[in-house]
Amino acid sequence: MRIAIVDDIEAECRLLHDRLENALERRAVYAEIFEYESGEAYLAAAKQQPFTVSFLDIYMNGMTGIDTAAELRAFDKKGLLIFTTISTDHALEGFRVHAMYYLVKPYDEKDIEALTDEILSRVPKPDKYMDIKVNGSDIRLRFQDIVYADHFSHMIHIHTTSEKELVTRQSFGEFTAPLKEDERFFLCSRGGIVNMEHAVDFDGVAFVMNNGEKVAVSRVLIKSARQAFMDFLFRRGNKL
Repeated sequence: MRIAIVDDIEAECRLLHDRLENALERRAVYAEIFEYESGEAYLAAAKQQPFTVSFLDIYMNGMTGIDTAAELRAFDKKGLLIFTTISTDHALEGFRVHAMYYLVKPYDEKDIEALTDEILSRVPKPDKYMDIKVNGSDIRLRFQDIVYADHFSHMIHIHTTSEKELVTRQSFGEFTAPLKEDERFFLCSRGGIVNMEHAVDFDGVAFVMNNGEKVAVSRVLIKSARQAFMDFLFRRGNKL
């Protein structure tokens, strides 16, 4: 999920950024948040890659938020628009550009919490992430970037879509707890978990991954693995 904040007052921009980031972190939702000090800079970026949600301050020097939104709608009719403002006097103009919400200043954390839930209910389910420690550094790892992971020698080896192997020290149970709640993941052994999103086949004894590797499944779990993979493919097909 890509979020844009457009406000020519740096402090206002930073405040909204921090509160949105905190609200998303509490929901373990990954998002990239970008800040722009003018409508012109924002539109240039939006033409390169669309934003899922855009927060536009109405009263800005140069292009107003209303003018910016009108120009945006000429090439992006799907992105969610939220106006940040000290007044709702422009409600009619907001209706014309299909604004989702008016966030009236000053707002508090409760306002952001409620708005975050409303945003998440309207967009395709964003990917979750986990924070892990690798070589003493904190890494934010998106679920979708995990191909598979295995546990040996008291370490978890995470194979990723970037073809990098991340190694972290923690219990396998702790690592897999959030993944087991996600329909993409299958626990294929006492020390292995696979992301079926990156599997191209199940050959009867192992998942065949799109990077060419195979992830073996414990004999007692083979029947469950085959059924889980078929169910996953069925659900994914229905979403297309």
